[in-house]
Amino acid sequence: MKVVKFGGSNLKKSEDISKLVKVIKSYNKPLIIVVSALYGMTDTIISTIENVHRDFNSIDQLQQTLLTAHKAILSCYLIESNEIQKAFFELEKRVEEMKRFLLGIHYIGEAPDFVRDTVLSYGERLSAFTLYEILNQLGIDCKEATPEDMGLLTDGEFGNASVDFDKCSSQVASFFSDDLVYIVPGFYGISETGKVNLFGRGGSDYSAAAIARCVKAQSLDLWKDVKGFLSADPKIVPNAWNIKRMSYLEAAELSYFGAEIIHPRAFEPLKPDNIPLNLFNIDGDLDDIKPLTVISSTGVKTSFIVKSCSYTDDIGILKLKGPGVGVKPGILADVTNAMKLEGINIKSVLTSQTIISFLLSSNDLYKAYQLLQNLDVHGVNEVEIQDKISLIAIVGEGLNDTHGIAAKLFNAISRKGINAKVVSMGISDVASYFIVDSDQRNEAIKSIHEEFFYEKHR
Repeated sequence: MKVVKFGGSNLKKSEDISKLVKVIKSYNKPLIIVVSALYGMTDTIISTIENVHRDFNSIDQLQQTLLTAHKAILSCYLIESNEIQKAFFELEKRVEEMKRFLLGIHYIGEAPDFVRDTVLSYGERLSAFTLYEILNQLGIDCKEATPEDMGLLTDGEFGNASVDFDKCSSQVASFFSDDLVYIVPGFYGISETGKVNLFGRGGSDYSAAAIARCVKAQSLDLWKDVKGFLSADPKIVPNAWNIKRMSYLEAAELSYFGAEIIHPRAFEPLKPDNIPLNLFNIDGDLDDIKPLTVISSTGVKTSFIVKSCSYTDDIGILKLKGPGVGVKPGILADVTNAMKLEGINIKSVLTSQTIISFLLSSNDLYKAYQLLQNLDVHGVNEVEIQDKISLIAIVGEGLNDTHGIAAKLFNAISRKGINAKVVSMGISDVASYFIVDSDQRNEAIKSIHEEFFYEKHR
């Protein structure tokens, strides 16, 4: 079987469903279809969870938002009044289930992890149900299949779980035994105790990859609203070119360093069986369907070496200053443990004799600053933050085996008068990165693209 995943960007408007239906019919074979929530719905649910303890009315507001959006789509595709009534009744029943959890959050004044994960899973549950009803109405032999039904077991971690393949692969594979189109809500799995565990934001890609591994799928086909992986952000470099083939490692690094096309963890489950990931554009020519980027274990080294230049603005530097902080035993351990207890993820650590620098997400930067201001760490005299910065990465097979790459990179930014604040080369086999002031980010990317891809456009 093939596993096919449709993201929220494919589910913005009622008419978008017709594109999905055309794609599904074009396969003309049994499929496992994994879907995200309707566009923007996850953010709406998150906002309600954060406000519901002080705003009771937000529950009804969310309920109406969900019902209105899904009913509008169903009304466009269901014809018989009895079918519409039946679908609306089931939809209302599921939204009412979610409402009970939100009432619990309101009355206890907080959202326990298992409740938060359960409520957030309803975005995908409702979109999967909606697509199932439409496909069924159109005469496509299909079945709704939830992670609970198939036994997609996790490691039990709330918010950012992983699938336990040793415990669930065989039962998941045996579940998909009929020649049907299965519709699966992405984003979550189930712990051994039956609790809902989310796979992290954007985790529907990971859901699809995990199921693809369990069933040893022919391929994982991701449908997005982008033109595949490109050599740079087209909003910055209009003549950026399409990357037709990439390795798992290259794609994972690009995703990690800001190319928000595929969840960075989506490649993990595919590696053991070398299941190719095909990236399609839902807004492309649906009469001549071809993958824009094919991602597999086989790396392709090009004459340019660098395949893409990516960036993220979600970065900040936290500096611990003091004489000898970089060599005194225990300082790094104390600080990293304190951050771990507060749920702060450390992206990277760089040390010198007098400074320890932590690369953190922008959302964690000030939280970590306040934490360390109140933490008595012997030997640390000053805590400093550096924000309004951007991390720029270059990615490509052979990056660390090819002479002159670093020289070309720094030549590109130095001729524009741009200073690299932090540089990391050699940590990854296929990626290097550096940090600049945010207001210099676009100019740096343009210059790097010109340096490495000029011959491509000459």
